[in-house]
Amino acid sequence: MDKTKYIFVTGGVTSSLGKGIIAASLGKLLQARGFRVTNQKLDPYINVDPGTLNPYEHGECFVTVDGHEADLDLGHYERFLGVETHKANNVTTGRIYQNVINKERRGDYLGKTVQVIPHITDEIKRNIKSLGSKGEFDFVITEIGGTVGDIESLPYIESVRQLRWELGKNCLIVHLTYVPYLAAAKELKTKPTQHSVKALQEQGVQPDILVLRTEHNISPEMRKKVALFCNVEPSAVMQSIDVPSIYRVPLNMQAEKLDEVALTKMGYDLATTKPAQMEKWAAFVEKLEGAKEEVRIALVGKYVQLPDAYKSIIESLIQAATYNDRKLKLDLILSDKVNDENVEKKLSKVDGILIAPGFGTRGMEGKFSALKYARGNNIPCLGICMGMQTMSIEFARNVLGLKDANSTEIDANTTHNVVDIMDEQKNILDLGGSMRLGAYQCSIKPNTKAASIYSQSTISERHRHRYEFNNEYKNAFENAGMICSGHNEESNLVEIIELKSHKWYIGVQFHPEYRSTVVNPHPLFISFIKASISK
Repeated sequence: MDKTKYIFVTGGVTSSLGKGIIAASLGKLLQARGFRVTNQKLDPYINVDPGTLNPYEHGECFVTVDGHEADLDLGHYERFLGVETHKANNVTTGRIYQNVINKERRGDYLGKTVQVIPHITDEIKRNIKSLGSKGEFDFVITEIGGTVGDIESLPYIESVRQLRWELGKNCLIVHLTYVPYLAAAKELKTKPTQHSVKALQEQGVQPDILVLRTEHNISPEMRKKVALFCNVEPSAVMQSIDVPSIYRVPLNMQAEKLDEVALTKMGYDLATTKPAQMEKWAAFVEKLEGAKEEVRIALVGKYVQLPDAYKSIIESLIQAATYNDRKLKLDLILSDKVNDENVEKKLSKVDGILIAPGFGTRGMEGKFSALKYARGNNIPCLGICMGMQTMSIEFARNVLGLKDANSTEIDANTTHNVVDIMDEQKNILDLGGSMRLGAYQCSIKPNTKAASIYSQSTISERHRHRYEFNNEYKNAFENAGMICSGHNEESNLVEIIELKSHKWYIGVQFHPEYRSTVVNPHPLFISFIKASISK
């Protein structure tokens, strides 16, 4: 049993059913049994990566440790498994075709006609199997984005069909579908599931396990009916019922025996396989669902109409609130609509304020108003990436007296650009010639809030930014009480700022939310919530 096993998760009937959560849940259950597991996402869109996609279009852009801009589902994978993801964990159609075209241009195909089959499908299969080729994982769980029947996903389904025959019992297919409830008839309907499986079968793929997404419990009789029509054993038909929190899904799928059925179908003897150790996870869910008191946090950002744009931040706040025995009450506040006149009305009832990341100048003035209010009223405040940069500009304007303080992103000609280009070091925030992406080390100054939070002198955090703090203003900031408590020694980049006289006022250039997991919540968020609930 030393050969890597490959599990594919497909979806039917409708999108947004939670394929990523099912894939991550199965991964967590297998990991809890002692297996080495990684998750992968195949995205059918033609963009090479989601880095240039509007957050309203695709939600959050997640960043891997090796600096790849990836789909937000990779955030779910890391939060559930606690295993770092890399570029190989997210593949798009754009990247597949780019690789094939580059090979064709180099002459790698020796003048042959380049076609979807076998060249595109071979490239897809190569990317899928690359994660398992080094022997680091027992299971590679690959989620196929989109819905069965979409034109865009056809090459991926065809690749799965081929792998099914190549890998035999080392390959398993889980299909997630939707069972709607018709209120007028007061009954669940399985016909959409039947048609979804039929569409998959028409493409040469027979699912091994069906997971039925539903708002109501599915009876044993209905499961037998689905099994009969879809050529699946009754024990392999499972429900995934709606739950208040995604973190309950692995426990529900454990109760449905998803991991047991998967292992059995792949040739494992359950009698000799360690049962899933889910005690820590169950304890977290119990704390999450049992919390009575609330902590109210305002997230001030420019994409709040789509909460998925801040998915990792929101999940990090939920985790931190849970470990502080609180239920998170989140106020999503559009920064465009905040100003000095209405800021007190919008923020007076919150316990803490988070200034969100985001590119572009829209909504920055609203963030300045929120920061001035948090700083002046001793309200705990966390600024992330652009949030730290706006902290710098607001402090320069209202404490240092540099009334025209700005960023080169807003006005490259202002006298006091505290945020500027990374290559030039001549404004308050500086823009890099290229994006700073991925994990970088940060040294923390002793006897600071950052040092007490991290309890270590050197940390590693992930970045996604072009602008940075201008070190020409560092002494002026520190003399006025804004300490630069973290920096990257190699580039002399300021990573963390904190207000000495404030209860809790910290800005970070990096994205701590990418490292927060269920079992190991990020200390920065834990400390922020703790400060927000202390009177």
